[in-house]
Amino acid sequence: MINKLKIRLLTGYDWWLIAAVILLTFFSLAAIYSVSLAGSVRVNPAFYDFKKQLLAAGIGLVLMFLVGRLNYSFYRATTRLWYFLGLGLLLAVLFFGADIRGTRGWLVFNNFSFQPVELIKISLVLAMASVFGRLARGFKTLNFIIASVMILALPVGLVMLQPDFGGAAVLILLWFSLVLIAGPRHSFLITLAVTGLLTFILGWFFFFLPYQRERLLTFIQPGRDPLGGGYNVLQSIIAVGSGGVLGRGLGFGSQSQLQFLPETKSDFIFAVLAEELGFVGVILLLACFTLLFYRLLILAKLARDDFSLFLILGALCVFFWQFFINVGMNLGLLPVAGLALPFISSGGSAVVINFLLIGLVQSAARGQIRPTG
Repeated sequence: MINKLKIRLLTGYDWWLIAAVILLTFFSLAAIYSVSLAGSVRVNPAFYDFKKQLLAAGIGLVLMFLVGRLNYSFYRATTRLWYFLGLGLLLAVLFFGADIRGTRGWLVFNNFSFQPVELIKISLVLAMASVFGRLARGFKTLNFIIASVMILALPVGLVMLQPDFGGAAVLILLWFSLVLIAGPRHSFLITLAVTGLLTFILGWFFFFLPYQRERLLTFIQPGRDPLGGGYNVLQSIIAVGSGGVLGRGLGFGSQSQLQFLPETKSDFIFAVLAEELGFVGVILLLACFTLLFYRLLILAKLARDDFSLFLILGALCVFFWQFFINVGMNLGLLPVAGLALPFISSGGSAVVINFLLIGLVQSAARGQIRPTG
């Protein structure tokens, strides 16, 4: 009886998807442990960041299985609750949040901190899945575009007020990707493109802060300020290039260990892995991400209703665009946007939310996937 219960509890999950996120977590722990061996270990000999990441991964893994056990219909029924909870936390952080490096994006309680922008990603995925599911036959109507834009506008506006350009970009790209997948009229796409361009121009002159404009200018010409705005990008490119085929070895990367490379545990952790594990290590890392994206595509293909379809595709978009932007900025191909690499970068709230998003996908998979055998 006990064995049958264990089997029933373990069946229905996509174990290849779980394997992908666990392997990515191993990469994360290895990188964070490595950079903790640098000079900062003298200040923090207890490997605080490594232990924090390990704890967050453990909590996230447990929550992933718990969330995955619930029927996806529960999340569909509570979509509004998730959405307004996310908006409430975004409002709270503007009034009560801690200001870190010019961004008011963290709610801090003693030694615990949380980024509401991470939760709003789940909230928006669920909200978009609900809207796209209910308007499954109306993708080519103006009402569909207006409804989805209204749901997007509030969280994006609140995130921009922090200001968090990278977080807002992920939310916008999530929405735009789902709209493209839905297949609206070409006239709507042209209107969206023109609106986006005008919004960017207005943002450049009236809303972007000086450091945000500097990041974009540095992206166009990294060498224009090698000791200022272009320093991070140039050091990252040097780190990636110095890894060679097999890398310098964990704990032996000159850029990370000598602290030339900034934000080694978060924004530029990909450069750390590239330097210390080399081309082979990067290929293995990219293989894990490829497996993650591939399994999400397979689960989306097997979905039987529009809510579960767009929930899975929404999760795929969130992970893909964060991956794409983070790796791009590490290679100097995209502006530095302050975005974490999913499951890799240090950050307790981001790690837990990533696992929760995988849990939602598992819930949709358990309840809505066609039998295959």
